[in-house]
Amino acid sequence: MSKKILIVGGVAAGASTAARLRRLDEEAEIVILEKGEYISFANCGLPYYVGGVIERRDELLVQTPQSMYARFRIDVRIKNEATKILREEKQVEIYNHLTDETYRENYDYLVLCPGSDPIVPPIEGVNAPNVFTVRNIPDSDMIKQYIYSQNPAHATVIGAGFIGLEMLEMLYGMGLKVSLVEASPQVIKPLDPDMASIVHYYLRQAGIDLKLNTAAQRFIGSGRVEKIILNNGELATDMVIMGVGVRPATALAAAADLEIGKTGGILVDEYLRTSDSYIYAAGDAVQVKNYITGQDTLVPLAGPANRQGWLIANNICGRSLPYKGVQGSSILKIGDLTVAVTGNNEYALNMANQPYLAVHTSPFSHATYYPGATQMHIKLLFDPDQGRILGAQIVGRDGVDKRIDVIATAIRAGLTVYDLQDLELAYAPPFSSAKDPVNLTAYAAANILNGDVEVVHWNKVDELLSNGAFLLDTRTQMEVKAGKVPYSYHIPVDNLRERISELPRDKDILVYCRTGLRSYIAARILKQSGYKAKNISGGYIMYQYINSDR
Repeated sequence: MSKKILIVGGVAAGASTAARLRRLDEEAEIVILEKGEYISFANCGLPYYVGGVIERRDELLVQTPQSMYARFRIDVRIKNEATKILREEKQVEIYNHLTDETYRENYDYLVLCPGSDPIVPPIEGVNAPNVFTVRNIPDSDMIKQYIYSQNPAHATVIGAGFIGLEMLEMLYGMGLKVSLVEASPQVIKPLDPDMASIVHYYLRQAGIDLKLNTAAQRFIGSGRVEKIILNNGELATDMVIMGVGVRPATALAAAADLEIGKTGGILVDEYLRTSDSYIYAAGDAVQVKNYITGQDTLVPLAGPANRQGWLIANNICGRSLPYKGVQGSSILKIGDLTVAVTGNNEYALNMANQPYLAVHTSPFSHATYYPGATQMHIKLLFDPDQGRILGAQIVGRDGVDKRIDVIATAIRAGLTVYDLQDLELAYAPPFSSAKDPVNLTAYAAANILNGDVEVVHWNKVDELLSNGAFLLDTRTQMEVKAGKVPYSYHIPVDNLRERISELPRDKDILVYCRTGLRSYIAARILKQSGYKAKNISGGYIMYQYINSDR
């Protein structure tokens, strides 16, 4: 007898579940219930539609109810909202917004893919007509219409996550002056503070009014927001984009007494079943496991949502495939800057009590003798015993996506930094270097593991100096004239052997250059000469970025 599957939510996870179900079972009755007007739309593309990069609205529609029926014979019901789950009867109560009617549908299996809801803090004036969220196509329509009809000169984005920064880029590109208001000390939570400082520097150089450690307390104005009262001042503005974040949409599941996890997401097992074996859940609404640490987490990303939907369809059809966890691989474009992460940052590793080491490198996107090479900054986190890769963050212009995907794949495969050294990656001068940035970073990490060099990070330098360490600058005289770290002693690396006697033998010597390569060479010279040397990871360039935040 054919199965009947009801799917609540028709965007990433829901549409993926439905399409895979049909490919596996031609006889199944599949119904998608979507409370909104659209299914399977590219919500990650909404900021680019607002900014005009994506010109036509229908380009955001991956599938429509008509195309889903034509190709898959799936019954898609838009403007039909699941309002109650009756688990004992295996029924769902549904409200049809088009006909103002309530009805019920039976199911053999129910799949919950309700997504997430934007977090809108209870700020006075937040419901003003020029305060917007960006979660669906109608939201983006309203923003576009407001910009083109009202011609605002200034916009404020509240929240510096991925959506907030993408909207900032689009608004800035449309000619608006933009302020970015973020309550925490940094943008992009998955980045470590040192890597976030690179983004801060870029935004300020671009003319963005970046307000960190700043919270909106009230929106005031006559009929619309004209001014924002902040915890540390006030800000005049013509429109506000709320990009504070999202929370799992769990109301339907909670009302049905399905278990909710400690993170606030729907609790599922490794096969994505809820506490009711006939009900599955996927996407932004579910609590999942971190692939590396095993910690419970929420990761509202389209890639994992699609994968989870695909797995649920397989499991309903008897193929029994587990979901192995999420590693949070994501990427962001801000102007000509690219920011990418995979795996865990330092905060997540500390929360999981996972020991780690870190290394910074600043390689170029391709061979520097070929025109157009740009510098990227890589931070690699790895296990101090075996060198297993735990996470990576990359900020740069060209080639960032290629390198983060290599490292993301390495994490999934359980590779170590030694394995990354061995990777044979494609090389030609327009695309890479003979020693790819991934290889180069792996060599730097392996040097630490092998005891060839001891590194220290800038956040520890002041403490070490106060305890008597000696700071050595190994750059050229010209570089030093352009700027130096206070109290540092200068000996160019090429003169170090001849001037080594100038250095104290009874102190830790902290060595830096521009990016860390020359100081590594200097540290090796010093170590083999009986000195206690530590290389400062990231070099002077990282010092500049971090110092720009102070």
